[in-house]
Amino acid sequence: MKHVYASIDFGSDSVKLVVCELYQNHLNLLAATTIPSRGIRNGLIVEPELAKKSIIMALKKANEMLGIPIKKVIANIPNHHAEYKLIKGECDVRGELIDGTDMINSYKAGIKTNLNINEEFVTVVPIDFKINGKMAVKDPKGYPGKKLLGRAMMVTTPKKNVYSVASILEGMGIEVVDISTSSIGDINCFRNENLEKCVSAIINIGADITTVSLYNKCIPVSTKIIGAGGCDIDRDLAYAYKLDISEARKIKEKFALAHIRNASSYDIYETVNSDNVRIKINQKAACEIIMNRINEILTLAKNELKDLTNKPIQYIIVTGGVSNMLDFEYCLRDVLPIASKGAVKLVGVRNNKYSTVIGNIIYFLNTLKLKGMNYSMLSEDEMDEVSSPKENSNDDTMLGKVFGYFFGE
Repeated sequence: MKHVYASIDFGSDSVKLVVCELYQNHLNLLAATTIPSRGIRNGLIVEPELAKKSIIMALKKANEMLGIPIKKVIANIPNHHAEYKLIKGECDVRGELIDGTDMINSYKAGIKTNLNINEEFVTVVPIDFKINGKMAVKDPKGYPGKKLLGRAMMVTTPKKNVYSVASILEGMGIEVVDISTSSIGDINCFRNENLEKCVSAIINIGADITTVSLYNKCIPVSTKIIGAGGCDIDRDLAYAYKLDISEARKIKEKFALAHIRNASSYDIYETVNSDNVRIKINQKAACEIIMNRINEILTLAKNELKDLTNKPIQYIIVTGGVSNMLDFEYCLRDVLPIASKGAVKLVGVRNNKYSTVIGNIIYFLNTLKLKGMNYSMLSEDEMDEVSSPKENSNDDTMLGKVFGYFFGE
């Protein structure tokens, strides 16, 4: 049987929505859409009615791709002031063999004692379990035992981070089946055996903010937010050449490179500035402006990582929309030589701006598997409707494109 999952992320620049199906342990892309966002600044919803309009457009576009309405989603919650707390909890095993309910029960005591009144619980990231105080395992389901102790990293955020997102979606009749954060989504998007053995970090360069997350064996331990991102590049170009922001952004996305190494002084972009004067911009000059801003953001991120830990970081992955720029890797060589650019591998959305929404689906699936649960956001009848051939169908639905993600197996 196929199972369908939808994930949504509210960025300052765009609302991103991805719908995938899981079939025989393969994650298939059904729909992906990006809509310019309004009412969202620095990753936070500041004008709910404007943000709602962007969400409606994203849902409408995805619904057209699928042929049915999306009614349930995994929602990404702003990482601002997120807290990560190591918790332990123990419970009595109800039956002869440990099951998913026992695992959940083992966390409850730890969650209650560590959750402050002004915080909202987001999730627990499992670390390991001890059976009868001795045997330590990652997944205790099916083992005999009387006592089960669970260790996990509990993730919380301020209540307003959760309610600002959940209230808008629920007010639109969209059920929020789970919530997550970019620090969780990103690590699950890029997770591999190497990351599971060491201290690592992910830098997500967004539009208004850059999120710096630290991990120990893929368990998130801390996050910092930097007030700089891709929109600063747009403003730099607009100021330098007296352009409006939309034209500056077009230069960044269609003409320029992230680094001057391969830029050409003879490659020219012609446009009209705000003084109504036709100007010529050579690629190398524009790239130098862009490179300087990217290097500044990476330097700020590098300094935040030094503050977060004294331990050596073996791997740093950089993601977010800015990292898609050509020659971005050369900026990493200048500032963070040990870092590498992320590579989203889901066919149809090979774009780093989708790392959080895709990773949140993967994390949700891994959580279901660990709990021994089976769940789909669509009924069998709705799934049949999605899978049935439709007239005037086109490649936009991207049905059948497969990314073999086997839950890390």
